[in-house]
Amino acid sequence: MLFYYICRGRAVAVSLQNISPEKRIIITQKIMESVDAWGLSGDQILALLDFPQGHRSRHLQQYRKDTPLPDIESINARVIRLLGIIDALRTTYPRNVNMGPRWMNTPHRRMKERTPVLTMLEDGESGVITVLSELDCAYAWELSGSTTPSKC
Repeated sequence: MLFYYICRGRAVAVSLQNISPEKRIIITQKIMESVDAWGLSGDQILALLDFPQGHRSRHLQQYRKDTPLPDIESINARVIRLLGIIDALRTTYPRNVNMGPRWMNTPHRRMKERTPVLTMLEDGESGVITVLSELDCAYAWELSGSTTPSKC
């Protein structure tokens, strides 16, 4: 299945099923590094990544090392959006890697005074989209269906 993400004003089709196992491991490690920096617990990571019921947080350590995340459609969709959030934080704060995790844990008025992390955990997929839309105006513009050029 293809997922579409807006990158620098262009729709990009992404499928995690067609990439090499080595790249899947790198993506997995980046996701795990970021959720750890955001201060998520094991159960919160499982919820954020939309793991099916029955997975235990004690198995997350294997994803930090050399095992790619499961190739499940719901997890792949979440990974694509989380990569968008990670990239948007990187470009928003290019000189200070500590600002991304700080922003993710600071209450935000457009998220009902909740932190972006809490918004994603409480609202699931719509929370992830809310956070990505806040960070990436081109993504938000594409979601709106507007035909007028974006003024990010």
